[in-house]
Amino acid sequence: MAGLLDGRTAIVTGAGRGIGRGIAVELAREGANVVVASRSQGSIDETLAEIGAAGGTGVGMVCDVGNQGHIAATVAGAVERFGALHILVNNAQSFGTAEQPAPTPVITPLEDFNDGEWDRTFATGPTATYYFMKAAFPHLKASGAGRIINFGSYWGQVGYEGSAAYNAAKEAIRGLTRTAAREWGKYGITANVINPAIASDALQSFVRNQPDHARKAVETIPLRRYGDIYADGGRLAVFLAGDDAAFLTGMTFQADGGLFMSP
Repeated sequence: MAGLLDGRTAIVTGAGRGIGRGIAVELAREGANVVVASRSQGSIDETLAEIGAAGGTGVGMVCDVGNQGHIAATVAGAVERFGALHILVNNAQSFGTAEQPAPTPVITPLEDFNDGEWDRTFATGPTATYYFMKAAFPHLKASGAGRIINFGSYWGQVGYEGSAAYNAAKEAIRGLTRTAAREWGKYGITANVINPAIASDALQSFVRNQPDHARKAVETIPLRRYGDIYADGGRLAVFLAGDDAAFLTGMTFQADGGLFMSP
């Protein structure tokens, strides 16, 4: 049986682990040629092994999304390797500062917030998303049916306390996505956002490091669980990348088990 994405090429950032890995594997399972972009060659190799086990096609590219040169090289490498680019998934996001990375946002009151964390969060979030979208645009346009899938956050929508940089960065990405949806729709390009409550590595770290916050958070999810990186994250990305979502753009999809309905 033909896959839903046969013959298409996708770049997935932050694909070495977590939601990015789930998306990369599921896109490949549906026939897409997947460029696995991540900072770590080791994590890239692990994702490529899963793609291979699923019968898919993938290549790895070491990419720090905070480096504009890496972004340009990743897009150019994808097109050189596969001849086109149809799908761009901007999932990568760093936390902490460049000197002191962190696995999750460092919860700090706004008045005491670390300027270095603000800068790094924006550099690897909305700024990286912006540069990737610009670099990918001519290729997505040429495809006639380009798909952009960006990542926001429930935290940004509600202004989660102590997470000023992450909240602001994720809302900036949603604004950027809506702009692309309006400006690039005439080229057949769609641009949408996923707001996940999915068991990524960052979320699992949050659960370990802040169990009380995490327990309270999951209790507000009507389905009483976090999503799976493959079944919930990856399959939603497959839908948004495919033909069935061709008339959906500028939207935010709450992949959160109903969390956003909570007061």
